[in-house]
Amino acid sequence: MTKIEYVLGYIKASNYRKKIIKSLQDKKLTPIELSKETNIPLSHISNTLAELLEKDLVVCLTPKLKKGRLYELTNKGVNILKNLE
Repeated sequence: MTKIEYVLGYIKASNYRKKIIKSLQDKKLTPIELSKETNIPLSHISNTLAELLEKDLVVCLTPKLKKGRLYELTNKGVNILKNLE
């Protein structure tokens, strides 16, 4: 199993991860915007974003802000998104 297959399997194993990755396609969103767009509770958004940050699939563009942090896909995240479709 290649690294991309492992990460792809990890994303596909969770509807939350899939929805967040797809929502961030060509967009920069805050956790609240992600919650509204995906109908996922904000607490789950925060936990899932932390997992995706750890896997280097998303990046926080405004880490010093307490509220209104913006997230977008990394190149690795974009590559995973292409394989999801």
